[in-house]
Amino acid sequence: MPDLLDDLRDALGAAAVLTDPDLLRGHQRDEADLCDAGLPAVVVRPRDTADVVRAVTIAARHGVPVVPQGARTGLAGAANAVDGAVVLSMTAMTEIREIDPVNRTAVLQPGVVNAALAGAVAKHGLRYPPDPGSWESSTVGGNVATNAGGMCCVKYGVTSEYVLGLEVVLASGEVLRTGRRTAKGVAGYDLTRLFVGSEGTLGVITEITVALRPAAEESLTLVAVFDSTAAAGTAVADISVRGLTPSMFELLDRTHLRAIEAYQPMGLRTDARALLLAAADTGSRAADDLARLAEVCQAAGAGEVYAATDATEAAALLQARRLAHPAMERFAAETYPAGNGGLIIDDVAVPRGSLAALLDGVEQVAEEYDVPIGVVGHAGDGNMHPNIVVDRADPAILERGRQAFDAIMRLGLSLGGTCTGEHGVGLLKRDWLAREIGPVGLRVHRAIKDALDPTGLFNPGKVI
Repeated sequence: MPDLLDDLRDALGAAAVLTDPDLLRGHQRDEADLCDAGLPAVVVRPRDTADVVRAVTIAARHGVPVVPQGARTGLAGAANAVDGAVVLSMTAMTEIREIDPVNRTAVLQPGVVNAALAGAVAKHGLRYPPDPGSWESSTVGGNVATNAGGMCCVKYGVTSEYVLGLEVVLASGEVLRTGRRTAKGVAGYDLTRLFVGSEGTLGVITEITVALRPAAEESLTLVAVFDSTAAAGTAVADISVRGLTPSMFELLDRTHLRAIEAYQPMGLRTDARALLLAAADTGSRAADDLARLAEVCQAAGAGEVYAATDATEAAALLQARRLAHPAMERFAAETYPAGNGGLIIDDVAVPRGSLAALLDGVEQVAEEYDVPIGVVGHAGDGNMHPNIVVDRADPAILERGRQAFDAIMRLGLSLGGTCTGEHGVGLLKRDWLAREIGPVGLRVHRAIKDALDPTGLFNPGKVI
């Protein structure tokens, strides 16, 4: 190990090679609770592609695994270190190299924070639509590596729909460029999409070319309150049938409403079983669009439907949704003694027509395994996040939580869904990915991994 460190310092400079024990411990894991994590040997902070090539080449020469990390906001353990690894922290690669208003593209390094990109392109009257809940802290590189979603996916889609091209350092140390900058292009295999969502298992992303959109028009927000989560699911399906396309369509159940109100009081309806939060960013047409959404919600059984009266109230409602994760973390900590409460966060997506069945099923799972489960998620695309609250210090409760997680996974797949809509596979969903794609799909995955990373250098133990 001293030889590895000396080689890295010689190649990248001492300032980029970090071995402080506290810093190493801080880079062990992402935000996925209850996933295993090892202690890295070193954290390397490259500044450019050449630094990444040097680090990967040196790690390969010493037979040491490489774990790429962004801001470590992931929720599936994909960024968790393994013992003795070289962690490549991409957070120093923060340059936005180009914003092209004519072609509506931007070129940037992977350490750029999502919100920083959004702010930079807004000055040109443009927008980068992907907006995961962690957009103020997560990096675009991490978003690309996990194919992150967010609250605007219902109308604008996920990260992969905006990635035009990538620069990737392969396990061999070679630099691969994929994709294009043109509006259209079908030359060869779509290698860009191969790397998007690969969670650092196939290569290290060092540059990203993304598509931009014109800035959205003025947005209005609506809240619909339901006495049952199933009725809320019915409203979602009916809105889809009617061909309505809100720019945001989110669901919060009672557990989340109460947790958020306790975390940051804002007058939420904590007596409701479910709340649907919808927005229309269609400017002068937004009021009419919301009226049509309200009509469907009322027909599905909403007890109350109201619109935000101004931009401040609309922003507060959006903020309430973004607070769901930290609020549930506090709820978990306060539910069990000595701060041992933790969350097993599920991420299951089903066809929109099956959303009501999923929500009903999660309630039954909570009763069967006697664990609190709160549900929040992107109602408009059927992507729900059941949060299972467990006591880390109680093996029996922990086991019931894991069984509930598996039961929700089985339910989602039985409804024609997928084991992950946006968080990725990481460590948390490896077994469920195998069940979802089957033996042939798993064999193809492994063949791709072996072709690009024959020694298993990159992010070992993740995805497959």
